[in-house]
Amino acid sequence: MAESLKLLADKTRLTIIALLKEQELCVCDITEITGMSQPNASQHLRKLKAAGVVNESRRGQWVYYSLNTTNKPYMECIYEHLPSMKEKISALKGSCC
Repeated sequence: MAESLKLLADKTRLTIIALLKEQELCVCDITEITGMSQPNASQHLRKLKAAGVVNESRRGQWVYYSLNTTNKPYMECIYEHLPSMKEKISALKGSCC
């Protein structure tokens, strides 16, 4: 539990979690919304995946990320307090995937 919570001490990772709370996204969507580089977003997602906080699924050449809510029920309390990112997601210019 401590490792998962330590990961969420980073504002960027909290933003990614808030985005994934709304819907499954690919790296290109996350980079477009946050303005970070693709390598930077991928690095954060790699850490979240290693901790079991996010899942990834491959569809062709694209990898989509979603929250893993099955094995860490204590994280639900945190997810409830994250701000909504629906407006930012709906403002995506277009799907690159």
